[in-house]
Amino acid sequence: MRQWLFALVVSLGFGTVGVAADPWLTYEGGDGPGKGKHVVFVSGDEEYRSEEALPMLAKILSTRHGFKCTVLFAIDPADGTVAPNVTNNIPGLEALKTADLMVVSLRFRTLPDEQFQYVADYLDAGKPVVGLRTSTHAFKPGTKGKYAKYNSNGFGKQVLGETWVNHHGHHGVEGTRGVFTDAGKSHPILRGVTPGSVFGTSDVYTVNLPLVSSAVPLVLGEVTATLKPDSVAVTGKKNDPMMPVAWTKTYGDDGAKGRVFTTTIGASQDCEFEGTRRMIVNACFWAAGLEEKIPAVTDVTYVGEFKPTRFQFRKDAEWKPGKTPAEYGK
Repeated sequence: MRQWLFALVVSLGFGTVGVAADPWLTYEGGDGPGKGKHVVFVSGDEEYRSEEALPMLAKILSTRHGFKCTVLFAIDPADGTVAPNVTNNIPGLEALKTADLMVVSLRFRTLPDEQFQYVADYLDAGKPVVGLRTSTHAFKPGTKGKYAKYNSNGFGKQVLGETWVNHHGHHGVEGTRGVFTDAGKSHPILRGVTPGSVFGTSDVYTVNLPLVSSAVPLVLGEVTATLKPDSVAVTGKKNDPMMPVAWTKTYGDDGAKGRVFTTTIGASQDCEFEGTRRMIVNACFWAAGLEEKIPAVTDVTYVGEFKPTRFQFRKDAEWKPGKTPAEYGK
């Protein structure tokens, strides 16, 4: 049985990571525009390898820009390994009590009330959220439970701006190339992001943003014929009109207006494209209220090695033996 027997503090050459016996990662941060801000990344999806992408993004924000970052994972309670197919256990959500920003990359999680309480408290306070890919359908707590209002429709529509609708592009065959809207061209989230550099090997999702009054599309998704960034655009209705793939909005009741950035791009493979990484990192600055500190060209150079695996669903047996959170932090 795998145990969480790690050193209290492990130096990995890119910053200090507190791991101890805890099934999560903490990057303490340091000097930089994000100093004093705490970002909590919550991973947990069975297909797009959020357990790979979020530690990589956290290391960039911490080491390059000074943010304290905590990364949470879906954990197998039997052995403490990262297990994306376990949909009802994400330890460490109490970190949201001190979070200035929550970044989620989740899919149909059904968390116990004692864990979900921290998410609900964070959202009820109207604090900022960045949502990636399948986070439009992040939660599935049931229809009668205490937190039923945060099911995929509730969280997706009310907080992020859209829930799961359908694949608009051909899944696994057609890619996504970002095309800036007029609003996007002048928005700080796209500062220093070269036109055409936002790309995703994950396909475009169907989105119905006109129903959300506060949503401002920044990037539209041009469906490409292949998963290569230099691929031609497909012809026909898939690109006429193009679907939004990145937008901002606000949410909250009683005057609490939390900032939200949502992108339906966000597989770990998508983060290999520098423009996609820069957009997401800039969005974290913006959501945390630091848009004036977004550099002219934000440094999104990897900290350590990043070799994402191909997105796909995998059976439980394919995850054994699983990796520990510390292994994903290397």
